[in-house]
Order: sequence, then structure tokens, then C-alpha cells
Amino acid sequence: MMEKRVPGLALVAAFMTLAGCASYRSAPLDRAPNLASHVSDLVGANNRPITLADLDRMVLGNNPELRAARAKLGVATAQVIEAELLPNPQIALSYPFYMAGPNGSDAFSVGVAQDLKSILLRPTRREIADNAASAINASLLWQEWQTLGKARLLFVDIVSGERAEKALQRSRKFLQERFDLTKAAIKQGNATLAALSPDLVAVGDVEKSYDDLERLQLNRRHQLNALLGLAPDAPLLLAGASETPRVDAQRIRADMASLPDRRPDLIALQYGYRSEDAKLRQAILSQFPNVAIGLVSGRDSSSIYSFGPEASFELPVFNRNEGAIALEQATREQLNREFNARLTAAEGEIGALLSEQSLLARQLAAIEPRLKEARLIAEKTEAAFKQGSFDERAYVDIEVAQLTREQEKIGLQQALLDGQVALATLIGAGMPRISIGPEPPPADVLGLFQATSR
Repeated sequence: MMEKRVPGLALVAAFMTLAGCASYRSAPLDRAPNLASHVSDLVGANNRPITLADLDRMVLGNNPELRAARAKLGVATAQVIEAELLPNPQIALSYPFYMAGPNGSDAFSVGVAQDLKSILLRPTRREIADNAASAINASLLWQEWQTLGKARLLFVDIVSGERAEKALQRSRKFLQERFDLTKAAIKQGNATLAALSPDLVAVGDVEKSYDDLERLQLNRRHQLNALLGLAPDAPLLLAGASETPRVDAQRIRADMASLPDRRPDLIALQYGYRSEDAKLRQAILSQFPNVAIGLVSGRDSSSIYSFGPEASFELPVFNRNEGAIALEQATREQLNREFNARLTAAEGEIGALLSEQSLLARQLAAIEPRLKEARLIAEKTEAAFKQGSFDERAYVDIEVAQLTREQEKIGLQQALLDGQVALATLIGAGMPRISIGPEPPPADVLGLFQATSR
């Protein structure tokens, strides 16, 4: 009766297999923009002016691009699950009908086989997937660092820009008053048009500077709102007294040797290199012939039943996986060079910023006495001018020089803060932390790579 049961058993097996399959459910695209209309709608918002620490939390919780990037972690987890799975055993059924012969006999056979190479490569596939998932996680953290750095930079620039706007407003008010007085003097016949020309040029210059800064400030606010997932024109009140992470140049230089173990982009490249190294070992293991073993049972046309092992394997005559091995070797070398290039660039960027910070600090210290002197001279000049003992043109020039130095100080302070923010991004000051552990020994079922492992 066995030959009559074979088709039925095949149908039962097929039904059981399909019963365990996942079902499909459609997921339409989300076509509705998710911009918050008010700061209070954001995750981590408080009813107070936003400090730099508040901004960090709000960016991590609300940035649309970071939210989308975190979906990659689910993809990486799925790839790890996929790497752990073995291919299903193969079942072969044969039920031929003989058109001629004794009693019109027929025969059948049933075979079950499993691919051995898939079992051999499974630990290496898991190693590849684990390292790839770790690389994605580190890359996501590096994206968070960069997004936080951009938000911090915009914060500093907006706060510094507000100070610069106030300084320009003082300059504009002073020059406009002098311009109006000169126009009135011309109407009264006490001054000539030649006296109006310098004031006209000065007022035009300060108006242009203020308009340029006003546009720049609006653009900065739009960018910061976008990083928070906030509508462009939603008001965002920033606390002007927030502190940026401080820079200790000596400690930064001392910690440069451990930078590859702390910075996410360098850690991601190292995990990528480990994954590629595992791919190379997988390509080498794939040189071995593919072997499938199993069991087969059947009955021939003489009603003789048979049962026993069966094996099939390929002959590595034309293809011994040389192309795949060469590709993985070249890719591993490429990743090695990319890591070293990134590390070299990081050290150069940090060194350059430290040098620039040192120069800016010296220039800021040097401008303080000059600014103090300019303020003192301006006060004495104003008193003398009001007493009628000082030339008006010289008085205006001295006041403008003093206001210009005020703006110069604000510019130096902003440049110093920008550099501190850039350094904090490069070295991870105040950033979410990550570290890379020691590299485990390679997955090596056959013991071929233990002698060459790092």
C-alpha cells in the first residue's frame, strides 16, 4: 500500500509547510507630514527657554531623519535571524508508470537530503551578520553625533547672532541719529551736503549688515526647527547663557590613541572590516565541494523494497571559488585603507581645530584691553562733544570704531564657540557613548584560521 500513500503524504507535508508561513498584510505609505506646530508638541519639551542640554534630548527624540535611520536596526536584526537559519531538507519523490512489462508494474522512491556546506558555513554567516548589525548600530550613533553637532552649532550661532543684532542696532541707532542731525543742519543752512555723505554711507553699510544678519538668523532658525521636526515658523525660545562643552587641549591630545575605540564612525568601519574578514573566510570555506547526504527508500518494478544512505557532491574542476576569494580579499584591503584614511583625517581635523582654538583664544584675550580702551575714549569723546569742545566728525568716527570692536569681539566669541562645538562632535564630548570590544576568535569549524587570527 506504500505506493498509494506517497501522493497523500506529499500533500500533507505541503499543507503543513504552508500552514507555518507568514501572511501578507499591506502597509500603505504614510503621506501625512509630521511637523509639530508648537514646541510643546515635541518629546522632551519644557515650559522654559531651551538650553543646550535640552536641545540634545529634543533632537534625539524628535529628529525625523534619526527616527527613519533607527528602522535600519530592525533590518539588521532580521539579517541576523536569517543568518542563523539552515536551508530546508530536500525531499525527492519518484513515482514512474511503466507502460510495458510484467503486469504493467510501477515503482516508486522517496529520498530526503540535507546540504552539509550550509551547516559548515552557518557560524561564519552568523559572524558576518552580527558584525554588520554592530556596524549599523555604530553608524546610527555617528549620525546622532553629527545631528547633535549641527543642532549645537545652530544654537550657538543663533544666540551669538542675537548679540550681534543688538550691537548692530546700537550702531544703526547712533548713525541714524547723526544722519538726521546733519540733515536738519543742512536745512538750517549750518552744514553742506558734503557733511552728509559720510553719514549716508555709514548708515547704508550698517543697514545692509543688519539686513544680511536678519536673513541669516531666519535661515538658522528654520534649519534648527527642521532638525527638531518643528514647523519652520514655530517660535523657539533659546536660553542665551547655555554653555558648550569645554575644551581641554592637553587631554584631547592624550586621548587621541583611544579615539578608534570611542568614535562611532571608526567603530562602524572596524565592524565592517570584521564582517568582510568573515566573508573572506566564508569564501575560502566555500572552496570545499558541496556535499548533500540523506536517506532514500523505494520499491522497484519487481516489488523489491530498498532503503539506505545517499550522497551527492560537486567536483571542483572548473570553479574553485577563486573569483569570490579575490573579490573579498580586495574588499578587505579597501576597507583597511578606508579605516586608516578616516582615522588620519580625524586626527588632522582635531589637531587643526585645537590650533585654531588656541589662536582664537589669544585674539579674544588681546581684544579685551583694546575694547576697554576704545570704550574709555568713546566716553571721554562723547562728554567733550556735548560740551562743544570736540569735532563732530571725529566724535562719530571714534564711536563707530568702538562699536566695530564690540562686533569684532562677538565674532571672535562665536568662532571660538563654533570650534568648541566642532571639537565636541569629533571627540564625543557630551555625546551618547559607544565602545568596541576585543575581536573574538573567528568562527572556524574546521580549525583552518586559528593560527592566523588576530
